[in-house]
Amino acid sequence: MPGLVNALLIAAVAAVVIVRQFRAGRVEGDRRRWVLPGILAVAALCEPDLLDTRHHTASAAILAGELLVGLAMGAGWAWTTRIWVEADGAVWSRSTRASAAVWAVGIGLRVALFACGAMVGVHQGGSALLLALAATLLVRSGVLTWRVRSLEPAPALAPAPAYGVGASRPRWKERV
Repeated sequence: MPGLVNALLIAAVAAVVIVRQFRAGRVEGDRRRWVLPGILAVAALCEPDLLDTRHHTASAAILAGELLVGLAMGAGWAWTTRIWVEADGAVWSRSTRASAAVWAVGIGLRVALFACGAMVGVHQGGSALLLALAATLLVRSGVLTWRVRSLEPAPALAPAPAYGVGASRPRWKERV
């Protein structure tokens, strides 16, 4: 993909992810959450400029750093996401302020990695960022799924019985 298309794809995915993370959303058991990271990973791996051919080692180190930051961001994002179970058994999630802090730190680390690569003279395309974003989304989905499976369902809220209904009667009476 050309650089402009990569930049637009990264910006669109980041906008969708950031907007959706702070709205309460129902956590579904479907496989839709695995599709977007898969598409991003395939798009990144199909790019020929994933590694700079002139600075192969430095480029690989920066890519490894991007992936580590992406994995840490995904795990941090999932652990700072609030999840709860409604009375009907539906599981909901919403990111917190701590999630925003995880994103801010992760973006700062990515900017620092980009600056280090620029100082060394490594050509950096958008495919490394796409791959790191895919790793972030995959780890977040995996940890969130694991957390959801460990939740216990909310107790069913049954109406209080009317007076005298269901009251146990003694089987025997004491003699006075």
